[in-house]
Amino acid sequence: MSRNENPFALDVVSIRLVKDAEVMSDKPIHSVEDVVTLLGERMCELDREVICVVNLKSDGTPINCHFASVGAINHALAHPRELFKASILSNASQMLLLHNHVSGSLMPSKDDVMVTDRMVNLCGHMGIPLVDHIIVGGNNQEYFSFLKQKMLPVEKLQYEDHYENIDFSVPVAAEKGRSR
Repeated sequence: MSRNENPFALDVVSIRLVKDAEVMSDKPIHSVEDVVTLLGERMCELDREVICVVNLKSDGTPINCHFASVGAINHALAHPRELFKASILSNASQMLLLHNHVSGSLMPSKDDVMVTDRMVNLCGHMGIPLVDHIIVGGNNQEYFSFLKQKMLPVEKLQYEDHYENIDFSVPVAAEKGRSR
């Protein structure tokens, strides 16, 4: 029975990880300028907001980059599950977020700040620290770094070392010193 004969037939599709053209290098990333040199020009040429995750080894060497979201001219959706997908599959020990502002303005939007804050928190729980969130726009020489602007809180979680000290009535029961 062909598809024309069966109106309820569905196509079966599959999803595969496919390597695109290489944009990374073996040179470790030690500064915002390293990231901007590596990906800034490519990101500034795009006509829509794009969010890129750069997955890193523990020494800062890039493993890969994942263009996790392609949005509209002034907005791109960034759900954590999409941002973490390649990091987990790549066995990354740290991650870096990079996105462009097509307008050229480097000021982070309210959504940019909220996504960064949420990712810092989730990255701490996942064990894949967020080392920075960088916005590029205008030309390749201009950028905004949450880390350089001291807007990237790096929270070190400490856990109770004895079960009798854990308050199980709160959602963050095992974490020390957290407001509950």
